[in-house]
Order: sequence, then structure tokens, then C-alpha cells
Amino acid sequence: MTKYRVAVDKDTCISCGVCYSTCPEVFEPDDEAKSQIVSKYRSSVNQSMSEGVIDDSVAECAQSAKDMCPVQAITVEEKE
Repeated sequence: MTKYRVAVDKDTCISCGVCYSTCPEVFEPDDEAKSQIVSKYRSSVNQSMSEGVIDDSVAECAQSAKDMCPVQAITVEEKE
């Protein structure tokens, strides 16, 4: 199963909600309505709420959210 690194640039995020409306399996709003990764997929190294690792089961959903983000605040990259 392929793994993907997903990240939200909090400085770029404008709190529009497109990502968590498009892909609530991976993204959710924080206290300021900026996007963050749901706890299930957060990186375990530092428990960063803006970075995580997902698998094939939600990769298409996350990619759709990335593509729809009006400010390109989301990164989805295949892990090596």
C-alpha cells in the first residue's frame, strides 16, 4: 500500500473550509477554522496537527482537496 505525506501550510491557509468540506476523512478545522489533519493521520514524530501520513484509501480524497484549495496551502506527496 502506498503512503503519502500530506501537509497544510497554516500561514497560507485562509480558513475557507474547502478542504474539510471536500475531504473530512483527512482534514478538519482548528479553533481558528484553519485546516489541520485529523488525529488518525497526524505524524507521530511530533504530533504536528498540520502534517500527516495517509494511505491509498484516502489519497484521492486528499488530492481533490489539494486541487480545490484556492491558495494552494495543501501538499500531497508520495512517500519514498
